[in-house]
Amino acid sequence: MAGKIRARDIDEVKQRVNIADVISEYVALKPASVGSLKGLCPFHDEKSPSFNVRPSQGFYHCFGCGEGGDVYKFVQQMDSLSFYEAVEKIAARVGFELSYEEGGASPDQGQRARILEANNAASVFYQEQLMTDAAIPGRDFLKGRGFDKDAAQHFGVGFAPKGWNNLFDHLSKLGFTVDELVTAGLVSRSDKGEKGAYDKFRGRLIWPIRDTTGQVIGFGARKLFEDDQGPKYLNTSDTLVYHKSQVLYGIDLAKKDISKQQRVVVVEGYTDVMACHLAGVTTAVATCGTAFGDDHIRTLNRMLSTDKDKPAEVIFTFDPDAAGQKAAMRAFSDSHKFNAQTFVAVGPEGLDPCDLRSQKGDEAVRLMIKNKKPLFEFAIKQKIANFDLATIEGRVGAARAAAPVIAGIRDAAMRPAYIRELAGWVNLEGNEVASIVDASGKQVRAEAVAELRRDAQAPPPEDETPMGAFPPINLNDPINRFERQILEVLVQIPMSFDDNQLVRIIRAGFTNPSHNALLESIANSLASRTAGDWLNVIASSTNPQLHGVLREIAAQSLPATDDEGLVRYGQGVISSALINVIAREKADLLASLRRIDASTSPEESATVSRALMELEAERRKLQS
Repeated sequence: MAGKIRARDIDEVKQRVNIADVISEYVALKPASVGSLKGLCPFHDEKSPSFNVRPSQGFYHCFGCGEGGDVYKFVQQMDSLSFYEAVEKIAARVGFELSYEEGGASPDQGQRARILEANNAASVFYQEQLMTDAAIPGRDFLKGRGFDKDAAQHFGVGFAPKGWNNLFDHLSKLGFTVDELVTAGLVSRSDKGEKGAYDKFRGRLIWPIRDTTGQVIGFGARKLFEDDQGPKYLNTSDTLVYHKSQVLYGIDLAKKDISKQQRVVVVEGYTDVMACHLAGVTTAVATCGTAFGDDHIRTLNRMLSTDKDKPAEVIFTFDPDAAGQKAAMRAFSDSHKFNAQTFVAVGPEGLDPCDLRSQKGDEAVRLMIKNKKPLFEFAIKQKIANFDLATIEGRVGAARAAAPVIAGIRDAAMRPAYIRELAGWVNLEGNEVASIVDASGKQVRAEAVAELRRDAQAPPPEDETPMGAFPPINLNDPINRFERQILEVLVQIPMSFDDNQLVRIIRAGFTNPSHNALLESIANSLASRTAGDWLNVIASSTNPQLHGVLREIAAQSLPATDDEGLVRYGQGVISSALINVIAREKADLLASLRRIDASTSPEESATVSRALMELEAERRKLQS
C-alpha cells in the first residue's frame, strides 16, 4: 500500500478545487453577501439558511450549529471518509495525480476508493451481461414494462448471471481481493477457505445505485427466476460508501432538475423512477429497500428553497394497497420536516407510474403528477374512509378519527380551512368539528407533557468554565458586538486598513477575552497581511478552541453589494474603531496632563497638550 500523501500535494489539490462546486453537489447554494454563498446546513435541521460558504477563502461555516472547515473536512463529514480518502476523492475530481511518501499509510486509506472501483467494474460487467442469451428473461422483464435497450443503457440496468461466482472470477482477474469484494458487499465468503467466495447477486436484474456525484455506491437486484429462494428485491448491505437510510435511487439524474424546478417526486421503486424520467418527470427518486426517513428528508431539503413566495413541492406516489396506505400516513407524520409543501399523486385505477406508462403512455404519467392532492387532504380522507357516513355515529367517529390529523397541522392559517373541509366531508356543523379538533389537540399536548415529565432528568450542574477555556461571548452586549464587527473587517477585508491603523487597534486591545486572543493572533500575523491566505495565516496562530469563533467571524455576511462597497464599509468600521482608540488615548493623555505641574514642567505639559490637539484633529477628520 502507498504511504502518506505528500503535504505539498494536499495543499495543491485544495488550491485547485472550488469548495463551492463541491458543496453545491450536496447543498443548494445561493448568493449572499459579497464573496459568500448561503444554503441550508447539511449537518442539522433548519428552515432558514445559516450555512455560509466562502469560495475565495476555501471554507464553510454554519451559524446555526457551528460546524465548519475546509473542503476536505466537508467531504469527510458528508461521505464518512478518512482525511486521506477525502484528499483522494477531491484529487480525482480535479484530475490531480497524487504522490505518496514511503511507509506510514493510514489503515483505511484507499479502502473507500477500492470499493468504488469495484462497484464501477461490477456495474460494467452487469451491463455487458444484459446483452447475453442468459439475460433474455431480464430483457423480457424490461420490455414488458415498456423499457427498451436505450432506456436500460441510460439507467445502467444490468444482469447478474445465475452462476455462483461469475462476478467474483471477473473482478479477481482485475486485481480485486476477496477482502475488498466482501467489504464492498459484492460477494460473500464461502466455506472453501480464505480465498473462496460466491456472488451476492445471482440470476437477477441489476440497477446500479449512484450518489449525487454519479459514483456507483451499491446495487438493487430483482428476482427473475422461480427457483430463486431470495426476496423479490435484494439490495447491497451497508458499506463504507452505501448507507440505505440515506440513499435515494435516481438522485444523480434528478438533482439538477430538483434544484431548478423546486419539485421532488418520490416513487416506490426503480422501475417507477425509470418510467417517470422517461415520461418527462425528471425529478423522480425512490428509496432503496427502506422506508422514507429523516436522512432522506435532509438530503432533499438541501436541494429545496425556503422561498415563501414560491414554495417547493414534494409529491409522493403510493400503491393503493395496505402497505401503500401505511407509507402515506408515515409520510404525513413527517410532512412538517420538509422545506416544501407536500402532496400525494395517485394513478387512475391505482396504477403505479411504471404500469401507468406501459398501459396508457407518457402523458398519463405527467397528468398523474399534475393532478396531485395535498397530503393533508389525502391523510384526512384515509381516516374517514372506513366510517359509515350515512349514520350520526359514523360521521362523529370519522371526525374524531381525522381530528388528530388537523390538530397536527402546524400552519395556523391552514387549520381552520381544513376544519371547514372536514365538516363538509362528514356533514357536521363547523363548530362541532372545531370542538372535536380542539379536544384532540389538547389530548395530544397533555400526552406530550406527561411524556416529558416521565423522561425528565435531574438538572445538570451549573456550568463551569474549564481551566484554560474561553467564556461564552454575549453578542447582545454592545461592546462585544462592536469588537466583533471590527474583527469581521480585520479578517475579511485586509485591504481596507493599513499596518499603522492595525497596530493602533491591536495596542488598544479588546475587553472580551476571546476577541482579544483573536486580536493577538492577528497581531502575530501582521507580516502576512497582504497574503492571499490571510485567514489561514491567522488560523495557524490561533488557539484551536477559537477556530469555530474565527470561522464564524470570517463567514459573517457584510452589508455590501460589490467589492468597492465592501472596502468602503471596512474603512468605515476601521474609522469607528480608531475613533474609539483615540478616545482611550485622549483619556490617558488627560490623566497624564493632570499629573503634570505646568509651573515646574512647562515643556512636558506643552508636549502633552499638543498631542491632545493632534488627536482631536485626527478624530474630527475621521468623523467627517
